[in-house]
Amino acid sequence: MKKAGIVLTSLLLVVGLVSGCGSTAPNDVKVIKDRGVLKVGVKVDVPKFGYKDPKTGKVEGFEIDLANVIAKKIIGTEKIETTAVTAKTRGPLLDSGDVDMDISTFTITEDRKKSYNFSDSYFTDGVRLLVKKSSGIKSLKDLNGKKIGVAQAATSKKAIQEQADKVGAKVTFLEFATYPEIKTALESGRVDCFSVDGAILLGYLDDSTTILADSFSPQEYGVASKKGSDGLTKVVNETIAELKKSGELDKMIQKWGIK
Repeated sequence: MKKAGIVLTSLLLVVGLVSGCGSTAPNDVKVIKDRGVLKVGVKVDVPKFGYKDPKTGKVEGFEIDLANVIAKKIIGTEKIETTAVTAKTRGPLLDSGDVDMDISTFTITEDRKKSYNFSDSYFTDGVRLLVKKSSGIKSLKDLNGKKIGVAQAATSKKAIQEQADKVGAKVTFLEFATYPEIKTALESGRVDCFSVDGAILLGYLDDSTTILADSFSPQEYGVASKKGSDGLTKVVNETIAELKKSGELDKMIQKWGIK
């Protein structure tokens, strides 16, 4: 009986320790709930996805709407705090904890999965090419000997290089921090082509430019969060699944005309 009592006491002690750890351990979802606001890294230079209106200062787009839906799922209200990110800064802002998640045309890749948690895909696109109509460029092969403008740390450069090698086109790249800078470089002649995902290019299309038919390397966009934030990723996946099943995700895409 004495031995049984000792064993029982030991078991209760272990259970108490485990329960105590569980109650005090950081909880990625609980932290957001307690704070009452979801901190999101978003693009502010991508019309239709995440764009800051220079007149009103308001950031709006498809991905902002998605962030609001996720916020409502977590804290019961569409309350988000947005931070402007670029392809180069969004990762570091996640690492530092300045944002809870990135919803910023962030392409899911196996390499990136090593550093961040990614949700299931909420949008699929492909790398496209925007050129001046007056250039006479009709395909990637026509860019032989030309310069292509891409965003820093984006997947576009690798995708284009692989395709250029296949068609025998020797291309060079100039990297820029923001999309408006690439568009300006195209207009000034510093680059012969502006390349990024097709839906993003739509926001920069005007009467003097055209998007070529070529499309490379399917780009699956996911919501990224810090590695190990599995509770948060689970909630995001549930939200995306519900939006897909109900047809609301398609309605959001149609609302912004991105497909």
